[in-house]
Amino acid sequence: MTEKTLGFIGGGRITMILLAALEKRGQLPSQVVVSDMNAETLKGLQQRFPSIRTVTGGNADAAGQDIVFLALHPPAAGEVLASIKGAVKNDAVVVSLMPKLTATQLSTMLGGFPRIIRMIPNAPAIVGKGYNPVVYPAGLPAQEKDTVARLFTAFGTCPEVSESRLEAYAVITAMGPTYLWFQLYELEAQARAFGMADADAREAVRQMAEGILATMNESGLAPEKVMDLVPVKPLGADESAILAVYREKLPALYAKLKN
Repeated sequence: MTEKTLGFIGGGRITMILLAALEKRGQLPSQVVVSDMNAETLKGLQQRFPSIRTVTGGNADAAGQDIVFLALHPPAAGEVLASIKGAVKNDAVVVSLMPKLTATQLSTMLGGFPRIIRMIPNAPAIVGKGYNPVVYPAGLPAQEKDTVARLFTAFGTCPEVSESRLEAYAVITAMGPTYLWFQLYELEAQARAFGMADADAREAVRQMAEGILATMNESGLAPEKVMDLVPVKPLGADESAILAVYREKLPALYAKLKN
């Protein structure tokens, strides 16, 4: 099978994450082109991945590859996609990493180009442990779908889902790490303050977090029973306030993405 070339329009965090995942898995192709308006962003990416080629300001070269990733903010998509619609090859596949904009909307922006995949990646893809829901176009031939799906395995688990659910995944899985990481890192900091060595603090928090998930998935207990397994709850008085933040912020975010 001929190696597919990759183009990334946008050189920010998510492009770095996906390139790191491909490199870790040994799947980084020999031809990768990344374009961005910010020369400093591309300089940092080039230093991290010396084999890639970067282009500042123009997107046509990145758009001309076999698999083209759109790593853009949705408000910028209209102008950028209008500028590259003549550069995308008829047999290419475009992979949108954006929430909000549907495949139909993206196709219109690209002058009717139909071969559009949507993916909502999340940060753990950087170590091949992402949960990255995907929507494939109905008309994509099975062999081509398999080729792209094999590439995606470098990012972690990539379940095929309904397009109408992608914004829900954006709120829960793509942004989900931000709801938890600062708390886990604070637990590490507290452990060190209590006298644990750095390595012991890291191991304690990671093993605890993995055990939490295993208990949720494997204990067979209802949520209220799981949460009652530990009798002492130092933050119990604050749980209502924390839940209120979730219940206020996340529905509003979801509504914004859907509308």
